[in-house]
Amino acid sequence: MTARIGILTVSDRASRGEYEDRGGPAIREYFEDVLASDWEPVYRVVQDEVSLIVSELRLLANQEGCCLIVTTGGTGPAKRDVTPEATLEVCEKEMPGFGELMRKVSLEKVPTAILSRQTAGICGNSLIVNLPGQPKAIRECLDAVMPAIPYCIDLLEGPFLETRPECIEAFRPKKK
Repeated sequence: MTARIGILTVSDRASRGEYEDRGGPAIREYFEDVLASDWEPVYRVVQDEVSLIVSELRLLANQEGCCLIVTTGGTGPAKRDVTPEATLEVCEKEMPGFGELMRKVSLEKVPTAILSRQTAGICGNSLIVNLPGQPKAIRECLDAVMPAIPYCIDLLEGPFLETRPECIEAFRPKKK
């Protein structure tokens, strides 16, 4: 079964074509590098509006059948940064460990990582993870949380995601 992974860029300027989206392509490139499983991206760009983000997240989870939805942008403290609020609105379960780990890793690089409000949660059978907007930070954050993502997808009864061990080793508990 081919896994579907939603990639949602949240940016007013990118959605209007005033700014080249670099976050969405960086996420796609990351998964092309680390996933050994068959997968296909479902890519969207939306403005920084809670209702639009909520609508896209629900569409990706419920109609598009994405087992994983990764957002980029809208996680800072600015007034227009509303991605975490939209994410939590659609999720039945919050997964705070993802945001905690991503902030920890980012804080080792830049002191302003403390301003990030990244979060994660479960919407139906989909894991949603908020990432920052900068490609370098996207890769650092995904490197930190990717070992746990395939097992989380297993627990949600999604497709079996295999990683390339030379890139990232997915962690799965040993069966007794």
